[in-house]
Amino acid sequence: YDRLKEEHRFGGGYTVVKDYVRDARLRHKEVFVPLAHPPGDAQADFGEALVVIGGVEQKGHFLCMDLPHSDDAFVVAFPAENTESFCEGHNQAFAYMGGVPRSILYDNTRIAVKEIAGDGERKPTEEFSRLKSHYLFEAKFGRPAKGNDKGNVEGLVGYARRNFMVPVPRAASWEELNAHLLEQCRKRRERKLWGHTETIAERFDRDRERLLPLPATSYEACERRSTRASSQALVRYETND
Repeated sequence: YDRLKEEHRFGGGYTVVKDYVRDARLRHKEVFVPLAHPPGDAQADFGEALVVIGGVEQKGHFLCMDLPHSDDAFVVAFPAENTESFCEGHNQAFAYMGGVPRSILYDNTRIAVKEIAGDGERKPTEEFSRLKSHYLFEAKFGRPAKGNDKGNVEGLVGYARRNFMVPVPRAASWEELNAHLLEQCRKRRERKLWGHTETIAERFDRDRERLLPLPATSYEACERRSTRASSQALVRYETND
């Protein structure tokens, strides 16, 4: 209003400007359309929480995989968020579901995305390409800095942190912690979420019908590097011989 008066000799009142600005904001407000999620599609993301393993408090990195149609969920924790835990998390998630989702939506993690081209095309890392080729699922990626693109798994990350990681879980090993998380996921299947008349397990039956079959063997979740052996028949990996 002050700039209109000063720069354009505006003679109208403050209320006129205020009403116009309010209407303009409403016209340009971002609109979200409710999504219908087909069976067999998934979303995946990592979260972080404090855990105590073998008496040592540390940061745990947990991979969440969500099936938005049924809200079925899988959570598994690792000591680091890296390529190996990313791939092993997929192995365990697919084993829990009894099949492979037809498509999985991710953020633009460097574990999976080597480069985003000028046209928005994602160039996958070699390891992620091998993982996809092994399980034959389609990979999709959200827009950078747009968490609402994969809101279901974002919600699951928060749910797991508040419900599975509070109070701070204590376990003798990562295997023991993950056995606890697996049991929590199984119990969650018996819930009826708000707005649904069926349990998660009942709705998961439709997801199961659309899942791709599991291959004969799970993916080998490891990092591959080319190297040379020394004269003592040793190879070096991350300062270790």
